Amino acid sequence: MAAISTVGMVWQRELIRYGRTPSRIFTGLAQPLLFLFVLGYGMGSLVGSTGGLDFRKFVFPGIVAMSVVSTSIFSAISIVWDREFGFLREMLVAPVPRSALVVGKTAGGATVATAQGTIMLVLAPLVGVRLTALTVVEVIALEFIMAAALTAFGVFVASRISRIEGFQVVMQLVLLPMIFLSGALFPLSGLPWWLDILTRLNPLTYAVAPLRSVVFDAQQLPAAALARFPSSVTVLGWTLSVWTDLAVTVVFAAVFLSLAVRGFSRRL
Repeated sequence: MAAISTVGMVWQRELIRYGRTPSRIFTGLAQPLLFLFVLGYGMGSLVGSTGGLDFRKFVFPGIVAMSVVSTSIFSAISIVWDREFGFLREMLVAPVPRSALVVGKTAGGATVATAQGTIMLVLAPLVGVRLTALTVVEVIALEFIMAAALTAFGVFVASRISRIEGFQVVMQLVLLPMIFLSGALFPLSGLPWWLDILTRLNPLTYAVAPLRSVVFDAQQLPAAALARFPSSVTVLGWTLSVWTDLAVTVVFAAVFLSLAVRGFSRRL
């Protein structure tokens, strides 16, 4: 019971912190909005459309994923902040399992990131994307799985960094390559062999693909559009199902959650 209570309190603390900083909500939307409208409209005129699917509609799920990923990873910065101001030490000396602190932090960061990504869905009509009630529910569920995986990764990194500046540098070096190599901003078909390998090694690729598949299913696109803008991941000639992509994402989340727990136990 103590562990469950601890998870709930840490989770609630993350939500309170998020609600008290409205500027964080708007700044978290700035970069995705820039990519959606500037890149979407700019590249849309060059790429064209097929079967009613243009570049803006293609990139929309990727932009939603970008919002989730950015918020997820940087939510872990509060760990470094708490360490510098001594609050983390007070949490660690409490008679509660450290794993509960990690799970609560991950759950809180994932909830905040899911809310941030869900806000982006309001923009769907502006780029011609149709969303049903079932699609929105599925997207939110996929957002949470993605957010949990990336928040666990951020907590793992934060458990090994003692300065906020260092965390920001490391995350910027990791975040942008992960986003650009995930297929969020371009189709994964027809890539050079070296870029094809990098995208398949990126765990975020397997989180973006299900999100795009769910959104595309709601558009009732013709085969020609899906062939030009594929939403699935192909590995060694095999097209992975949505459930396989989700399994990879869950494994990624479990691995970094366990590494984060070890980091809390040994280093903090």
